[in-house]
Amino acid sequence: MTPDDTEPTGPRLRVMWMSTFAFTVLFAVWLMLGVLGLEIKKDTALMLGADDAASMTPDQIKAAVESRFEWLLAAAILAGSLPRLNFGIWADKHGGRNMMVGLLLFCAIPAYGLAFASSYAELLTAATLFGLAGNSFTVGIAWNSAWFPTRQKGTALGVFGAGNVGASGTKLLVVLVPTVLTLIPVGGYLGGLIPGGWRFVPVLYAALLVLTAVGVWFVCPKVDHCPGRGRPLGEMLAPLKHVRVWRLSLYYVVVFGAYVALSSWLPNYYRNTFGVDLRTAALLTAMYIFPASLLRPLGGYLSDKFGPRVVTYAVFVGMTVALIPLCLPTHVLDLGVTLFTGLMVVVGVGMGIGKASVYKYVPNYFPKDVGAVGGLVGMLGALGGFVLPPVFGMVGRATGSPQAAFVALLALTVGSLAWLHLVVVAMKRAEARMMAEPEPALALASAES
Repeated sequence: MTPDDTEPTGPRLRVMWMSTFAFTVLFAVWLMLGVLGLEIKKDTALMLGADDAASMTPDQIKAAVESRFEWLLAAAILAGSLPRLNFGIWADKHGGRNMMVGLLLFCAIPAYGLAFASSYAELLTAATLFGLAGNSFTVGIAWNSAWFPTRQKGTALGVFGAGNVGASGTKLLVVLVPTVLTLIPVGGYLGGLIPGGWRFVPVLYAALLVLTAVGVWFVCPKVDHCPGRGRPLGEMLAPLKHVRVWRLSLYYVVVFGAYVALSSWLPNYYRNTFGVDLRTAALLTAMYIFPASLLRPLGGYLSDKFGPRVVTYAVFVGMTVALIPLCLPTHVLDLGVTLFTGLMVVVGVGMGIGKASVYKYVPNYFPKDVGAVGGLVGMLGALGGFVLPPVFGMVGRATGSPQAAFVALLALTVGSLAWLHLVVVAMKRAEARMMAEPEPALALASAES
């Protein structure tokens, strides 16, 4: 049953705010290796094994550590990306409350285990398991969509999606608590249950995950909306055959996949390109993350008011303008750290608004299949976060200019803008001949694909 304005607002608001907080925590867990990894890489015995490290040259150690760390990031990102379609369908069938609580409790276990990893195999296992936290996005999208009427879906999904700000969680922790990565282990009082240094952070997150699960369970409505309950799987997957779904997925690669990639890639870029320290790199990256996350509610509101097409169009145009100077090598245009960060903020603003406008399309076109369609769009978008970092690296190495890595993102943005523009042109042509068509509605729907 589609929610309407006759239902009380209290339950749906509790769903929105609690799901947003849960998503923020889970997103912070999903991407915590972006900063923690810089400390983990220093422990070569942990990353390579003491015996293997002893037999390598310094250059070999550095290359091996970097390679293994990339696999840790890949494992976490893939685990939070590939099952998104499944999690979206499960949320529609079994209820967002049950799925969110289960995900919070499950991810607390490997997050806690990461703090006690004594080998690379254990690091990889923990990263893969807590990486499932990334699937909380499609759970929350399906859950909120099931509770809010159509005229409010964009705003509700935008508020929920602002939980992306969790990507800055570990970065801000490093900035606000400079000693968090060097804390002395707590001994005696808790019998060594709380380790020190970087290992303290995943323990902190594990505790927060459990507390959040308790909050969601007791605060959110016990009788949930489950639009997929009783529907066969084939029927729920049927909308995925539409070209429109795959077009929206490309849009989401630009505004979300690239966001995930840059969130983990920028700290290292700042250090290597501008020579800043870890705290400064984390802070400058957070300046990009904040608008890319916190402006999502604004994007939802604008999409409710003007429609997602107009908003998405403006987002792609704005991002294109900002990305062009970012692509230029330093001998052509030396931006400097201040101007570079300013342009990244503009890109972040576009992504924050665009993430909401793209997802506003989903309940508009597929109101009964938000879990499946939103799951696929989210899955392919998140996979962009896995594919883009190595693409950035390859382009930078091939050209000898790290700035050229942004060419890949510019190409995706321009390609998406061109596809959107072609759709708009086709729709205008269809509207112009609607009166001459025997079935004008079908002609317009065909053009929108």
